[in-house]
Amino acid sequence: MLHHTDTVRPIRLAGVALLAAAGLLLTGCTSPASGDTDTSGGDASAETATVTRPAAPEGELPEDLQGELQAALDEVMAEYGVPGAAAGVWIPGEGSWTTAAGLASIENDLEVTTDMQWPIRSITKSYTVTMLLQLADEGELSLDDTIDQYVDGVTNGDQITLLQLANMSSGNGDYVNEAFLEEFQKDPDKVYTLEELNSFAVGLEPQFAPGAEYRYTNANTNLIGAVIEEVTGKPYAEVLNERILEPLGQTGTAYITDVSDWAEPHPVGYFVENGEATPQPENPSILGAAGSMFSTLDDGRVWAETLGTGALLLPETQELRALGNPIPTPPYDRYAVGMGETGDWFGHNGEGLGFTAATFHNTETGANIVVYMNESNNPAAHPADQAFRALAAVLETGSGQ
Repeated sequence: MLHHTDTVRPIRLAGVALLAAAGLLLTGCTSPASGDTDTSGGDASAETATVTRPAAPEGELPEDLQGELQAALDEVMAEYGVPGAAAGVWIPGEGSWTTAAGLASIENDLEVTTDMQWPIRSITKSYTVTMLLQLADEGELSLDDTIDQYVDGVTNGDQITLLQLANMSSGNGDYVNEAFLEEFQKDPDKVYTLEELNSFAVGLEPQFAPGAEYRYTNANTNLIGAVIEEVTGKPYAEVLNERILEPLGQTGTAYITDVSDWAEPHPVGYFVENGEATPQPENPSILGAAGSMFSTLDDGRVWAETLGTGALLLPETQELRALGNPIPTPPYDRYAVGMGETGDWFGHNGEGLGFTAATFHNTETGANIVVYMNESNNPAAHPADQAFRALAAVLETGSGQ
């Protein structure tokens, strides 16, 4: 991380937010070592599971439960000084609750609405890894393949497997480094390609030997994005649309690298420093397959359920992806294969460049929780994750019982 000096301050904000978004964007986990579990991919003739858009539960949740949920969200927003938030809770057989709270833009006095499109930052990783696992299910690749079969120049590339990239045990150095920040400072509005981002990840000193530890690193997921493009022969965004967004009817979700493509009106992101909320410029292209996706509240619900249930994958693949370990960051109990675990909830967080997000599914009750907030890098906590935990606690102890 760069030192805090006036010379690098504008870049430091973007760089720190990116690292948080991937890791906080925020954050892996334990997966079986190669040889312990068959990760060779399914038969080439196998077809990935197909799904349609899951419907939201009918009706609204009881008023007293809605009140408890709103109070929990309000308390988190007040504690961390969050300008605005959109959140939802969906419980099968009981109903739904969605809310828009606070301001999307402080400067323009623009209120949050439930249909706004939000950056979801590292939740993008869960989409990217899902596509990798789909390709493994179809026999198009093996999770035991090494990254040098697809991308040249990665340190230890002949040892690092695709599974290790997905579960954050590769040991790769990250692309958000001095060289990248120096380049970015020259033109903060430049729209980076995935190939350009990955160029900053080649030839770096490793953080540790492949498989020796678990450490959340954005470069891992961007390299997976390159694998997806190599195997399919198509751009990442096209594969995403074909395999996930279109089948699930996620019309409010997109992979956006040019900020001018972001649907308006939309929220402004804020960075917290010394108790002050400062608006952050938006350049999603610097996140790539690790964090450049945007989504809406209801599309978040759809993804929470799809991710948590493994609806797009073969059952044995979902079992593999759910095997996790504690890691330093971001705030999960455990991090698995492109998916985090907190109690009985599986999903993903995101943070960076002024935004935090949380999207989770409860594997016991079938409930889904989604929280989007326009504040990142609060030194006290990850606000959206704190809100998710607070809402989950209401369901566990409040009128939702």
